[in-house]
Amino acid sequence: MSTLLILVALAAVVILWLLSTYNKFVALKTQIEASIQEIGNQLKRQADLIPNLVESVKGYMKHETAIFDKLTDARKMIMEVVSKQGNNPQALVDASTQLQQAMAPIRAVFESNPQLQAVGPTSKLMDELRDTADKTMYARRTLIDLSADYNMMVVQMPSNIVAMLFNFTKQAGLKVADMEAATSVTADETKSPKVKLD
Repeated sequence: MSTLLILVALAAVVILWLLSTYNKFVALKTQIEASIQEIGNQLKRQADLIPNLVESVKGYMKHETAIFDKLTDARKMIMEVVSKQGNNPQALVDASTQLQQAMAPIRAVFESNPQLQAVGPTSKLMDELRDTADKTMYARRTLIDLSADYNMMVVQMPSNIVAMLFNFTKQAGLKVADMEAATSVTADETKSPKVKLD
């Protein structure tokens, strides 16, 4: 009788461990999906702010149509990625990188031009865009950390047994462009635009 009791207790411990490990996998996977969605939400918020930013700085940067074209293209890409590939973290990161590249010249001109900084709506929009970019970076960092934890569970003993049993596979990592190169600004782009106040 005592042998049977020991076997039942061992079976119960194994089953509880299986359930606990399975639930950890499910929780991490759910948190990863939430992080991906948060990246998409923040990118969409940035994209929604771009038309207002373009309108508020157009008068100060009339000759910078190439910058506005890049911003518009980045906005279109974000909207397309969020609507069609919202669960693809690499597509979201690529869209974010393109937006940061398009924003670099505007940031440089804004930071070097006190007249432009004095325009209330423009300053507020730049603050909101900066805040949203920070939230996007935080969501990306969270995604990277959660993916690392999840991937460790997939490959480490004994949780890899549960991963094999329930087909939990490694999460693809994010390939992030060199942001310094992506957001670098040429000397011409840092020149203050000719401001004409009518």
